[in-house]
Amino acid sequence: MGAMARLTIGSYVALGDSFTEGVGDPDPTRPNGVRGWADRVAEVLGSVDDGFSYANLAIRGRKLRQVVDEQLEPALALRPDLVTVYAGGNDILRPSVDIDAMMAPYDDAVARLRQAGTQVLLFTGFDLGQAPVLGRLRGRVAVYNEIVREVADTHGAGIVDFWRMREHRDWRLWDVDRIHMSTLGHRHMAVAVLDVLGVPHDVRLDPLAAELPRTRAEQRRADLAWARTHATPWVQ
Repeated sequence: MGAMARLTIGSYVALGDSFTEGVGDPDPTRPNGVRGWADRVAEVLGSVDDGFSYANLAIRGRKLRQVVDEQLEPALALRPDLVTVYAGGNDILRPSVDIDAMMAPYDDAVARLRQAGTQVLLFTGFDLGQAPVLGRLRGRVAVYNEIVREVADTHGAGIVDFWRMREHRDWRLWDVDRIHMSTLGHRHMAVAVLDVLGVPHDVRLDPLAAELPRTRAEQRRADLAWARTHATPWVQ
């Protein structure tokens, strides 16, 4: 992931769903009970600018159209220097979705943000190829990602390429539901965002210790238990 041209960021607005709200990174001291990568990025940006302002408008469970309809106008009204946009994951998880139709308002939203002079940072979706049950959605994510890249190229937006972040194949970077990132996963994502923005930081990511191996039977039992509890409600 190449860094964007060095930006002056005095204000930042985050748009999206649970990924950006911070679900999986609990913090009971915050109004919504979570912290997340966007808050972590904002903390770094705010540490170098006393006048820095930040708003996280992301709401868990929102589909792409809802993100655009509910969050775009408030973001534009704030006239931020930077907006991050991740949306569409909740649509992709559903039994049926038209990716091309879904992405039309996404393209329009990015165009409007760029026309307003805002720097925009987009995200590809994670590669689900190694995931039980959800692995069948890999093709959808690949199509989604190609459209994200096309939108970024067309409008001059930056990209955090989640698809290529191989460290996230370690399940310790995911919450127990394997759908939302864990605290560690949010920390890794914050570093990736800061690196793409070209923002100096001292966020340290310690190497992960080797995982204790599981037998095939143990892994299968864990996968089945997860599928019954967490995956089935999404894909039915």
